[in-house]
Amino acid sequence: MAEERRFRSVSGVPIALRRRQHSASCRELAVRGPRLQLRSLSAATSAVWLAAYGLFAISENSMVLSAAIFITLIGLIIYLHFVKIDQESLLVIGSLGIQVTSSYASGKESTTFIEMGQVKDVVINEAIHMQKVIYYLCILLRDPEDPQGVSEVVPLFQSSKPRLDCLIEVYKSCQEILEQRKTAPQSS
Repeated sequence: MAEERRFRSVSGVPIALRRRQHSASCRELAVRGPRLQLRSLSAATSAVWLAAYGLFAISENSMVLSAAIFITLIGLIIYLHFVKIDQESLLVIGSLGIQVTSSYASGKESTTFIEMGQVKDVVINEAIHMQKVIYYLCILLRDPEDPQGVSEVVPLFQSSKPRLDCLIEVYKSCQEILEQRKTAPQSS
């Protein structure tokens, strides 16, 4: 069962939250940002190449044009492979753990897995950024030396930066599974 809802990011960009429930204790939550627009890519490339052509007209050195083409192509490859994230997903499996995946525009994926034994809680935190308060979802990891303490805070959805209304949806889904995990050992 998959459900998709539209939200906005902190900067006002439209994003989509897709919830998919695989079982009672397994949910996938994916936030997808806008795709790379060919119009903006063409405008940036044209601006660089026009500036290079202007420099070529003044200096009459063809290396300027070659360098502009080379720099534009290398920059585009770096941007698509290391910067532009199309989708961030969270797979919560009550008995195993939480898998966090970032899918880049080039098709590359970066995945991190956190065992459920390490997870203390999933919370919505707030931060002050550029004179405004923003909210973000994070996983609190249990401190191995102090069971009541937190050893690390793992922020989620760092690229898409969803607003609070979207974060609340994800938070509730995560908490339902975490609550099932807390009550399961007691009922056995």
